[in-house]
Amino acid sequence: MKAKQLVDRFEQFAPKKLAMEHDPIGLQIGSLNHDIHKVMTTLDVRPEVVDEAIANHVDFIFAHHPVMFHPARNLDLDVPQNAMYAKLISHGITVYAAHTNLDSADGGMNDWLAQALGLDQLEGLVPGYAESVFRLTVQVPKVYATAVRMSLVDAGAEVSSDQFAGYTYEIDGTVYYVPKAGADPTIGAAGEPREVEDSRLEFEVPEKNLNHVLKTLADVHPLSKPLYNLIRLEDKKHHFTMGRVGDLPRSITLKEFAEQCKRAFNVTGLRVVANDLNRPVKKVAILGGDGGKFFNFAQQKGADVYVTGDVYYHTGHDMLAADLPVVDPGHHIESICIPKLAELFEKWTAENNWPLQVIQSKLNTDPFTFM
Repeated sequence: MKAKQLVDRFEQFAPKKLAMEHDPIGLQIGSLNHDIHKVMTTLDVRPEVVDEAIANHVDFIFAHHPVMFHPARNLDLDVPQNAMYAKLISHGITVYAAHTNLDSADGGMNDWLAQALGLDQLEGLVPGYAESVFRLTVQVPKVYATAVRMSLVDAGAEVSSDQFAGYTYEIDGTVYYVPKAGADPTIGAAGEPREVEDSRLEFEVPEKNLNHVLKTLADVHPLSKPLYNLIRLEDKKHHFTMGRVGDLPRSITLKEFAEQCKRAFNVTGLRVVANDLNRPVKKVAILGGDGGKFFNFAQQKGADVYVTGDVYYHTGHDMLAADLPVVDPGHHIESICIPKLAELFEKWTAENNWPLQVIQSKLNTDPFTFM
């Protein structure tokens, strides 16, 4: 299979338009038209990760952090970063990165982190891209209605909801018509009046799924030219957000919560910014990566504590002044993406019968050691 097949499917899940401006996501090195056989998921692309990929005969690295945050000034191979690029190219390894688009995706990075802490009643933290939603109405012979409906739902013809899955609407009726000469023979012989039991199916389709849904409709509908109507819902949009806010099962002290974070994210140490370690916490805001600058959003959401990485010294003072407790377990907690991405890719591989093997990087790329 081509690398582009995997990337196209991923970008239905986490479209590039969700990324923050100037975030260098997407193809990093190689070509999406290369054949791939083995993909490795990783948080970072470092020299030791590249060596791991070569040892495992990997031809596609899928990373969360872009490998080329800054453009190379030259191709001096005595520079370790340049030498790593050269090694990737010489071994024919394609590298792709999904960063802040994965952070904002529904079911993506920040949902994984929130789930690791056992949070429920989740809502978004930092407002992001507002995606259009379309109402799709499809007319189909009743005998085919269930098959068409299920196929379109599988393709993404629904707006996600905490209460429902696969939410659609169907109404039955009778269609009367007389086929003209040259009409699709599946609808009847020309000149002979017909009446057919018909169903009208109605879906709500997020913009990111629209092309895939319409292609699926063309593939599964019994008519060569399906009858459908598409309307943009001007008063309804789907809002993507970075970070999540949710509730713990019960109120605990900040000190207990910090210990819970250590266990959930498998870290031996973390930093806490707080005036009182014994204050109770229940409502938690979390944003993976460098999220200190967004602490005001956590406060506005009424969070009792904010979990994020890379808190700067002066920002920590601002957090103390605002009396918002913050737990900083480090940037590397985003390594939760390694098994989660592998799980997604394995699911899509099975669904599409791709000749693809998925492995996970086993290396710890956290640059910090707690003493």
